[in-house]
Amino acid sequence: MKPVLYIVIPCYNEEEVLPITAPMFLEKLNTLIGLEKIAPDSRVLFVNDGSKDRTWEIICGLAESDEHYKGICLSRNRGHQNALLGGLMTAKDRCDITISIDCDGQDDINAMDEMVDAYLDGAEIVYGVRSSRESDSFFKRTTAQGFYKLLNVMGAEVVYNHADYRLVSSRVLQEFSNFKEVNLFLRGMFPMVGFKSTCVYYERHERLAGKSHYPLKKMLALAFDGITSLSIKPIRLITIFGFFVALLSGVGILWSVGTALAGKSVAGWASMVCIFCFLGGVQLISIGIIGEYVGKIYLETKGRPRYIISETTDEKKK
Repeated sequence: MKPVLYIVIPCYNEEEVLPITAPMFLEKLNTLIGLEKIAPDSRVLFVNDGSKDRTWEIICGLAESDEHYKGICLSRNRGHQNALLGGLMTAKDRCDITISIDCDGQDDINAMDEMVDAYLDGAEIVYGVRSSRESDSFFKRTTAQGFYKLLNVMGAEVVYNHADYRLVSSRVLQEFSNFKEVNLFLRGMFPMVGFKSTCVYYERHERLAGKSHYPLKKMLALAFDGITSLSIKPIRLITIFGFFVALLSGVGILWSVGTALAGKSVAGWASMVCIFCFLGGVQLISIGIIGEYVGKIYLETKGRPRYIISETTDEKKK
């Protein structure tokens, strides 16, 4: 029996690019159906993440024009990760496999063929990985590579140069639904589920239209969320550094007492100011990192829903 595929696409203010990329996704879906790799009742599922433009109206129009298009609309903007989760959880009981991909057309949709082939060969998760970053600017390339290296150093298990372009089987999604975290970092959470996985490599293109919704500020926030959501290593580093500073302080005290007993001490404010500023800075940074973890614990204990679906295209057809 051929697997049912749902292509899950989060959308936020994508009215410029959606009319361009939606037909591309549909064409790829029909091609895979024509090759008899997937079932005819496979679908393209758009997730409107509280867009402020005409994105939802365009999705509804697409759903009316072709039954292979479907859409869900979140009650408000919840961010890319929550929107993607909402789409995956909606699709998991309707299909055998999902492929998540961004709406901007940068990820090579032809890699879907290899992803489906890998699934048919037994892989439950197939990660789409960029083969190179030749098209990126030096700044973008350097910061992105540093992003993945930092995550791995800090103990977050991620696939290098993989974002959120991946195939996931419904079996994996059923197990993933048991993960109840409010603070989401999906590219670091799926490796934790396990099951057989592999990678498909592809070249990334320029955005076809519109503006990127992931500037450096959001990338840094995502990296910090990934580290603090998946690892306690920063707190352990604080503890190690605290012991190191305490050791240096002990040496400094012994040196000060010895100097005073030898009658060679000289009063000076510069050294004292430097020491106090250094220790004060270390303490504030440490308190900030610990506070970030406490804040995440606070959000997790509330158990608020990670997304709310306000309407679907299926409801509009009724």
